Formats: sequence, structure tokens, C-alpha cells
Amino acid sequence: MEEHVGQFWHRLVTHLAHSGYPAARVKLQEVERCVGILFRALGGDGGLQITSAEADAHGARRGWLQRLAGGHEKLSLAWRDAQFLRLPPSIDWLPERRLNRELYLWLAASASLAEVPDSDWFVDNQRRVVQTLAHFPGMEGRYRRLMVAHLATRPLPGDLPADEARAEQAVRQALLHPGSSRTLPAARHRPRPVPLWLHPHPPQAAQRAVNSDDPADGMSGDSRRTEEALRRRAERVEAPEGDRGLVTVRMENIFTWGEFVKVDRGSEDEDDPGRAEAVARDLDQLAVSRDAKRAKLSLKFDLDLPAAGQDDHVLGAGILLPEWDWKRRRLQPEHCRIVPMLSADAIACALPVHLRPTARRLRAQFQALAPSRVWHRAQPDGQDIDLDGYLRFACDRAAGRGVGAEGLYRAQHDGARDLVCALLADLSLSTDSWIGDRHRVIDVIRDSLLLFAESLATTGDRFGLYGFSSRKRDPVRVHTLKDFDEPYGSDVRGRIVAIRPGYYTRMGAALRYGCRLLSAQPGGRRLLLLLTDGKPNDLDQYEGRYGIEDTRQAVIEARRAGLQPFCVTIDDRGNDYLPYLFGNGGYVVIRRPSDLPRELPRLYARLTI
Repeated sequence: MEEHVGQFWHRLVTHLAHSGYPAARVKLQEVERCVGILFRALGGDGGLQITSAEADAHGARRGWLQRLAGGHEKLSLAWRDAQFLRLPPSIDWLPERRLNRELYLWLAASASLAEVPDSDWFVDNQRRVVQTLAHFPGMEGRYRRLMVAHLATRPLPGDLPADEARAEQAVRQALLHPGSSRTLPAARHRPRPVPLWLHPHPPQAAQRAVNSDDPADGMSGDSRRTEEALRRRAERVEAPEGDRGLVTVRMENIFTWGEFVKVDRGSEDEDDPGRAEAVARDLDQLAVSRDAKRAKLSLKFDLDLPAAGQDDHVLGAGILLPEWDWKRRRLQPEHCRIVPMLSADAIACALPVHLRPTARRLRAQFQALAPSRVWHRAQPDGQDIDLDGYLRFACDRAAGRGVGAEGLYRAQHDGARDLVCALLADLSLSTDSWIGDRHRVIDVIRDSLLLFAESLATTGDRFGLYGFSSRKRDPVRVHTLKDFDEPYGSDVRGRIVAIRPGYYTRMGAALRYGCRLLSAQPGGRRLLLLLTDGKPNDLDQYEGRYGIEDTRQAVIEARRAGLQPFCVTIDDRGNDYLPYLFGNGGYVVIRRPSDLPRELPRLYARLTI
């Protein structure tokens, strides 16, 4: 009974203390697409992805009911960094749903401008508003509506202590006439947050203090997505001495977590791994330290390369390729080493039984793309007489014209599509994840490559198949599954069946290698296909914006070389970053990974018609 009464009381007080308008709430998911389009259309950095911002303590005065409810300490505000434009996951600050939706659009327009000098958040946000209205005059009406609606929700200066009243008056003046307030008076509490402005103190990520070989770098895709969504302020501290001091209180009396959290959560005695994430969400600031001590009874898995005797065959000493440094805006020559490889344990085999019905249907469909035999007329010799040519010759002779008996035959020759294709398949560690209860991503990629090769063998198009993964910039391993001049058969099928998950995804290096191979092939049209399940990443600095920019530069280089790059992904977040990499018409997202084996050959048919 006591528990039910407590829950009822908590819900009642929380509801009464809420200062927003739940009926007018707009979620970021509802407007994410149009916000992204507006942000980039107004000149925003195309490399930034739209994501949700974490709630952060605002430090403003709370009412007694809010303090009683124990809430309203944190608020999600908009801010941006080198990788993301972070917007509140939902907005219900204004009384109308239309206004809350317009607030998302205003924040996108405001954030699309270049960074203003980081001197003072109060002055900088006023300057940003002035610049936004100057660059986009059509936003002025929207800003006025949002400003008037927001001012109605702010506390009146007369209801605040003198010091906070002066600060509130300065904020109101800055909202009404941006640029007119030069200083924010000091007060005991910070003024209430301004949702029309960007975050006054954006959380910054802690610098990596661990070795780049840390196995945490090889986390799964879901873990990376969670890590990307979290961003906290951090400070570096000295590691505490665990064997110093005495416990002077009973442990059951400790109800809160301290702010010190070890980076290596796996070395702590924690029964519930998910508890660490919950604790991290509750902390506003993380303390990070380097602990040189070796943990007892812990296991460390390092994704090292296999021994030479157990590895695949290496074809040559390697190929050095450049890489794009997006901060310096230049190519770093001979920065990556491509290591071509050939499977050592592949066994020639027939097409798997479960793929044969689909392969028969695809072969029947692709036969329509195969070049047919064409009659060539007016030939000096051939299998048959060209009746049209002979009639013209006979009429000219009967009219007394002196014409030679040339081009009186017709011959039949095979047609040609004059098309060559290279497919690069991502064989990174993330392909070892499961799709449902029966298949892994690598199994879907394997089936896709088999059906793709079966289909292209029917048309007679020249194609090459390659798989890639990397472990830093040296080596970037590229497995040759089928070369351009090699006929498709049981040996190629054996190599495809033998593929397995590798390491990481240095996508730019793989694209440059594919561009190099494809550029050397004769053909009027050359298609460079990339099959992947996620964003570019690696153990070193390639993670994040660096890898995105290098991949984009590799795509630009491929187009300059006369190639047609195209990306096929099963990443459900592909629409966030692929338009920046490949353009709006240069990629496709397969929503159901199990459909990839059937859809990949059909996509190729649409691209090459």
C-alpha cells in the first residue's frame, strides 16, 4: 500500500511541477528529415549529422514545487560540434505545437552559420541571431513569433531577487533587440535557459587517454550508437589509491554514486553491465584518469592479425595510397598500405542449395540484359546476301552507273554492353552481428555476392569482386574474390563462401584501391559499387569526422576519374550521412537486411540500363 501511495504522489507532484505544454510536444523524430534538409539548404556543414542532445544541468532558479518533485534540474538545449548538430529530443516549451515545430527550424537555421568567436555565450548568441536574420530575412517573422511566445513563459523580473531580476532584464532586452545587451549582470543563480539560443556551455568529450589498441574501440554498432548519443563534460584527475584510508561508514548508508568512474568498466566488479550506462547518464561530469595498474582476474581481447602461417595468401608487398586530412585540407601521400590477399582455405563448390531457386529467377531476368546477336549490313563478305544492298547495286548498274560490287553481304556478330563493374564488400567486425535468430550480416553479404555474380555472369558483363577490412592505416586488407579477367565458376564461389568478418572499415582507402583497379579496365561505362553495413571507422583517428571526410574525398576522386560510385547499405542510419558522401542519387538503404541478396542484382540492373 505504501508503495502505491508513493508512486501516486510522485506522479501527481511531477505533473503539477511540469512547466511545459505536453499536448503541444513535438519530437525530433517527427521533424528530423525536414530539419536536416533546411540545415544543409541554408549552407550548414554537410558533414554534420542530426542527433538528439543530452539533458544538462542549467543552474537556474527552480520553484518550490519543482524542488519538491526533485526534477527540472536538467534541460536539453541545442549545440553543435565537429561531428553532430545536437537538438533537443522533444520540445514542449511553447503553448502551440506549430511554434514548437518552428523552434526546431529556427535552431537549424541559426546553427547553419559558421561558428562565431567563442568569447561570451551571452554576446555570441545575440550576434548569431543578428547574423541569422541578416542572412535569412524570411526568418524574421518566425523569430518574432517564437520570441514573443517564449517571453510569455519566462519569470517576471519583479518576482525575482534584485540580482536575478537585473540578469533577467538583460536577457529580455537581448531577446527583444539582439545585440543591444553587452553584459550579463552577475547573480546567485543563472538566468532561465533561452531555448532560442545555443547551449551556453556545450559538453565537451573527454580526450582519449587510453591506447588506440584498447579493445573498447572494437565495440559493436549498437554500443557506438549509444556512445555517439552521449556527450559529457570531463576533467582529468589522478587515479585514487584504492588501498589507502578506512571505511568509516556502513556501505548500506551510501545512497549516491561518486563522480569518479573508471574508464575501463570491465575491470570493476559490476554484476549488471547495463548499470554502468545508467550511472553515466546520471552524471553531469565524468572524471577520467590513467590507471597503470593491471587488473586481477581480467581478460583482454586484442584484435591482432593472425600468424602468417594461418593467414590468407598475400599478393605482393602492398600498394601505398594517399589519405585526405580534412583539417589541413590536403592529401597525405603514401599514407595507407593496401595488402591484396587471396583466401588460403577456399574450396571450390557449387551454388548453395538455398540460393538456387532465387538464382534461376534472377538469371531469367538478367538474360534480357544480355547483348543479343546483331546483323551488320553492307559487309564485304558474310553469311548471307544483303538484299537491300544488292537491289541498290542492281538498280545502279541497270541505270548505267559505274558502281563497284562492294558491301553486298551481311554478317551476324555478338553485341556488347561495354560495361565493367567492381564491387567492394565491407567485411568489418560489425558484420559478425546477428540479424534475427538465424543469420549474421556476413551471411547476408555472402549470399548477396553469390547471387550478384550469378546474375552478372548471365549478362556477360566484366566484373570484379573484392572484400576489405582494416586495422589502422597499415594494413588495409583487400581480399580478391574474383578478378576482372577471371571466369566465374566454382573457384570464385569457394572464395565467396570462405569470407569471414575482419577488422574495421577504412572506406576511403578501399574506394581508392577500387578506383585504381577499375580505371585500368577498358570500358565505356565503369561502375564502382560499395556494399557496407555502417559508417567508416578504424582504431585510430579515422573514427568520426576524419573518416567521413576521407570517404567523401575518395568519392569525389572516383567521379573525377570518370567512374560511377554507388553505395548499398543496410545501416538504418544511412540517410544521416550518405547524402553527404555519395549525393542524393548515389546510394540506397536496404531497410530489411534479409532482402539484400535479392535486391542487389536488381539494383545493378536498374543502374546499368
